[in-house]
Amino acid sequence: MDEKYKQYWKRNLTILVSLLIGWFVFSYGLGILFAEPLNSIRFGGFKMGFWFAQQGSQYAFIIIIFLYVYLMNRLDREFDVREE
Repeated sequence: MDEKYKQYWKRNLTILVSLLIGWFVFSYGLGILFAEPLNSIRFGGFKMGFWFAQQGSQYAFIIIIFLYVYLMNRLDREFDVREE
């Protein structure tokens, strides 16, 4: 039983780290580091770098939250972990 929970937490941390890397790429990478190259593209009348810094990162955060819930529910079912 102990090995089962170690595997569960290892997968849990893998999901968490992957989503945090995605969060970093969207918020810091696309919104700040790659803003200049993205500004050559227009989206909805705005430069894409500006759009990612202002709106895109917020949409990405919401998607990440729903993705986390989906992945964790799937992991909980796989390892038969229930909240009590």
